[in-house]
Amino acid sequence: MRNIGRENTPEGKKDSGRRARGSRKKIFPAVLVFLLGGGFAGGAEGANRNAAVPADPPAAPAGQKAADRPLRKKDYPKTDGFVPLPVSAGVSPPQNIGGVDQELTRRYIAQYSSPGGIAWLNGIIRQGSPYIPFIREEIARRGLPPELLYLPVIESGYKPQAVSKSGAAGLWQFMKNSMAPFGMRVTDLVDERMDFWKSTQGALSKLEENYRHFGDWALALAAYNAGLGGVNRVVQRTGIRDYWTLCEKKELRAETIHYVPKFLAAAHIISNPRRYGVDFWPEAPDWTRIPLGRTADIEVLAELAGLDREILETANPELRRRISPPDAAYQLKVPAEAAPALLALLEQGDLKLIKHYSHTIRSGDTLSALAQHYGVSAELIRENNPGLQPRSLRIGDIISIPAIREVVPYKRDPAPGRSFTGTHLVKRGETLWAIALAYGVDPEELAAANGMELNEILPEGKTLKTPIK
Repeated sequence: MRNIGRENTPEGKKDSGRRARGSRKKIFPAVLVFLLGGGFAGGAEGANRNAAVPADPPAAPAGQKAADRPLRKKDYPKTDGFVPLPVSAGVSPPQNIGGVDQELTRRYIAQYSSPGGIAWLNGIIRQGSPYIPFIREEIARRGLPPELLYLPVIESGYKPQAVSKSGAAGLWQFMKNSMAPFGMRVTDLVDERMDFWKSTQGALSKLEENYRHFGDWALALAAYNAGLGGVNRVVQRTGIRDYWTLCEKKELRAETIHYVPKFLAAAHIISNPRRYGVDFWPEAPDWTRIPLGRTADIEVLAELAGLDREILETANPELRRRISPPDAAYQLKVPAEAAPALLALLEQGDLKLIKHYSHTIRSGDTLSALAQHYGVSAELIRENNPGLQPRSLRIGDIISIPAIREVVPYKRDPAPGRSFTGTHLVKRGETLWAIALAYGVDPEELAAANGMELNEILPEGKTLKTPIK
């Protein structure tokens, strides 16, 4: 475990949000209404996001003064495969994101520094404790303003599985239409907007893109909320390249006007823990990633490697069913100290890393019905049964189905309205199959009606219940 250390972030940052209402009262519930919204707009401009509020408040360390923080690099690295938008020549990064002295920012500082507000912020910090060290290091590695560490506070409440009403998801609240340029995908098994590693890299790349375009961090943050295209159109129409002037003239949407001040307020308070009583600072494992290359149940992995299952679940919230995808592109995030044991397990090619149900194909079974019953996709069943032909399932074949949830064995529902009020006297050599064919019913249905197994030997003279011909 490594201690993230004392963070010292400059003054000012952004807020996510909702529309300001009338005379904004400094009551804490209003803080929550304002704070839990906004988010990553890229492509879907103006999408509101509702981040969930963490439950229990935590505690934090002493902070250092903003003046003690080392200066940032002046050149921001480009992301591989990323083509930046043009930026005015001669623009260099400022030493901080200004705006903490703005009236609206001060108003939010007053709200968030109330006893209820501090308890709420402490709870968010604890919620984000597994991810904050990684995000902090990634921000430092890129030479970005350290205050960006607190952007998920207003985006998602630092909940990696937060989903807004508009469909934005993850710590950084990506919409589905804005995730592709940053290598994220959503499938039946994963929603990589909830991958803290990938989404952090994507969000920081997007913020870098916005900054390179505007040469101003307040505008870059506004564009993160309202979309780069939307903010750029306002700038081009007005000729104003200053966020605060645009806010004063009400050229931006109300949500975006409040977004940056709310972020700045949260960043300012958390960056001054002794002054405001922020009393928790997180420790977290040193995360690393390992390629799996096959489907694995993280519960099985944890058991075999002697790890706490919750650690792997916390590290990989993007796994929608606790099962990793089978492709080589997926990488599991694990504590660095546990990586050797897990890699050793993966080298055992014949080791089962997922629990399965065995199902014997019966007449009338379909892959889609089996998938629905067992809570998996038909594609996943096919992947676990090479050579399986969905349109020609063979009666009697045994297939393997990933055990993603606990269910009873699959049995097809009997045909509606079928009545077994007739009788049939078994003759020598007859089978359930032949009798079912004679009465026009499925063999399994006939067996179930008589409390028998499908391949059970029928004694001569036994009376079976059958439909009336």
